[in-house]
Amino acid sequence: MTPLGRRIAEAIRRDGPMRLDRFWNLALFDREHGYYSRQMPFGRSGDFVTAPDISQIFGELVAVWLIAAWRGLGTPASVTLAEIGPGRGTLMADILRTLRRVAPDLLRAARIRLVEVSDRLAALQAETLAPFDLPVRRLRRLEDVEPGPLLLVGNELFDAVAIRQFVFDGTAWRERCIDASAGGRLSFVLCPQALQPPGDLMARLPPPAAGAVLEVSPEREALAGHLAARLARDGGAALFFDYGHALTEFGDTLQAIGGHAYADPLTRPGEIDITSHVDFARLAARFEAARLTVSAVAEQGDTLLALGLLERAGALGADGSAAARAVITAAVERLAGTGPGQMGRLFKVLAVASAPLALPPFAPSQAD
Repeated sequence: MTPLGRRIAEAIRRDGPMRLDRFWNLALFDREHGYYSRQMPFGRSGDFVTAPDISQIFGELVAVWLIAAWRGLGTPASVTLAEIGPGRGTLMADILRTLRRVAPDLLRAARIRLVEVSDRLAALQAETLAPFDLPVRRLRRLEDVEPGPLLLVGNELFDAVAIRQFVFDGTAWRERCIDASAGGRLSFVLCPQALQPPGDLMARLPPPAAGAVLEVSPEREALAGHLAARLARDGGAALFFDYGHALTEFGDTLQAIGGHAYADPLTRPGEIDITSHVDFARLAARFEAARLTVSAVAEQGDTLLALGLLERAGALGADGSAAARAVITAAVERLAGTGPGQMGRLFKVLAVASAPLALPPFAPSQAD
């Protein structure tokens, strides 16, 4: 058992079974032993690979989107360009490199901000972005981002935010919690008290069968609501990539990853990543409630293709060797393909803006 696992087991023995969202937040964000405080999650030497690690093309296409959004919003003379949950800084580096090359006017107008809770990751981001010699500022909270128009990117942001799980036992819903044995071994249990999930959520679902699992995330929805309020107040646009489902549905999607392989979420708290699929319908509803322009939830592959993935890949490989072109082709397949292990269908895209924008994944009618 890890040091954090022992602490969690002691808390459970003292206070009783622990809700999943509390366990999640301790396992990932505990300042002393949490996963994002101690581990190196990203890249081939870490536990998982994100889209910016696969190819520079991903960040270049995100930059193209940001440029088009900025122009669609009227090219405000001062704008905050922010990434929330920026990993090692790879995506922002590709964005800044692209802006410097094709949209220096946006780069001159932009304040660059990284919203990051982990000191360890913030240090890596600073190292990654140092060659740009720009006044990039790290902030711990979204609330600390200066007022004014905002261009925001979040890649695999919401999947790191905690969820709760409810299980239907045939007659009532009970919350899934974590208990500890006398020896400290952690296991899932159902808390005895019956709890009813939100009524508006249940109204959209069919009657549950015994054993059905419903995942909810008040924290994800609260974050979306905060972002929505900021965009509605000050104007701007945001683009989010994450894996998940477009419509609310039953299912247990909790998983843990360590060393690029699936792991038991309870065996090594603080040493493995914990995640789950994002319910994009619930997020979109929070942005719609703020009267923002909200795109349909699109597949990542379709969005990247619409932004010029194949054209950029062709240009990037035009003067390269056959081996270099093969690497680019493999990256395109990983980013936009729909087969096993590929991101094109599993990953979804949600875009929101304070005004209609004529760019993917917004529908053309939204910009008329």
